[in-house]
Amino acid sequence: MTTLNTPSVGTLLREHRRRGGLSQLALASQAGVSSRHLSFVETGRTRPSREMILTLAEHLDVPLRERNRLLLAGGYAPAYPEHSLRAPEMAPVRAAVRQVLAGHEPYPALTVDRLYNIVDLNDAARTLLGSGVSPALLAPPSNSLRVGLHPQGFAPRVVNLGEWRAHLLRRLQRQVDLTGDEGLSALYEELVALPCDQEEPEVELPGPGDVVVPLRLLYRGNELVFFSTLAVIGTPLEVTASEIVIEAFFPADSATAGFLNEHARATH
Repeated sequence: MTTLNTPSVGTLLREHRRRGGLSQLALASQAGVSSRHLSFVETGRTRPSREMILTLAEHLDVPLRERNRLLLAGGYAPAYPEHSLRAPEMAPVRAAVRQVLAGHEPYPALTVDRLYNIVDLNDAARTLLGSGVSPALLAPPSNSLRVGLHPQGFAPRVVNLGEWRAHLLRRLQRQVDLTGDEGLSALYEELVALPCDQEEPEVELPGPGDVVVPLRLLYRGNELVFFSTLAVIGTPLEVTASEIVIEAFFPADSATAGFLNEHARATH
């Protein structure tokens, strides 16, 4: 049951379809229903079954959290459980994430939730990315993008701040466009308003020798160069697990790798 202030399930499905760039005909064909029936669902003339909502959400690649919202809007109970990461049911996930982070030493790696709040990080990330950062920014829930782009974060140590900032904001904007997530949208508006004294390129173009957008970070008089990879849990059936992202930073040159390995030996 929906209220006047709550979008109907048809309205929500239409929004997800449009964000995905699909026509009614294309989605109906993929889901094995008539475009007439889909039109009736979107306009509220037909109440979709639970199975229909889940089928359409699957073909629209809707996140699990939003699938539960669709079900609630359609008058059904949520299908996907949601637990705190500290819950006993999440112990295997916590252990796997911790193993990945620890195994990535001496290179930095961290885990974030859907809003980029830091869930966990390894010692290298705590040392390299947290150096000189305001304690207020590191207080839970600490947001990785805010820490990276805020003038009281490690932004002053990013040599190519304009390039790195543009890359992060474009990635975040794409997520907002695809999901319509209000939390991500608010985060984007906050971050885009932060100051930056470097030019932010509208198009990402490689510099000499670059194959990825690098993070060039000053640390103890050294310019360390990184690229990052993002990893997610492959087959999630639980909301929190589906939203965990592991970002692992790798040295982009031999000098950075040598420094990190030497630094790790000196501190252990």
